[in-house]
Amino acid sequence: MLGVEPICNVLTSHGLKIATSIYYAAKNRTPSPRSVRDAELKTQISRVHADNFGVYGVRKVWRQLHREGLPVARCTVARLMRDLGS
Repeated sequence: MLGVEPICNVLTSHGLKIATSIYYAAKNRTPSPRSVRDAELKTQISRVHADNFGVYGVRKVWRQLHREGLPVARCTVARLMRDLGS
C-alpha cells in the first residue's frame, strides 16, 4: 500500500483531484534558480556563523558576506538562517 497512487486516491476521494503524473513531474523538475542560490548561500552562511563561534546574528553575517564580496539581501540571510536554525 505504499506509493503515490494510494495517496492520490485518498486525496481524490476528499475532493482534491490530483493525478500521479503531477507528483512525478514535480519530482523530476529541475530546481529553481532561487533554490540553487539558497543552497549555495546556506553553506556560506553556515561557514561564517561557525567561524565566529556561532554568536553572529543576521546583521553581522550579512555584513561579513558583503565584505567577502557576496552581495545578498539582509532579509534573505534572515530567512536562510531561520531555515538553518541559526
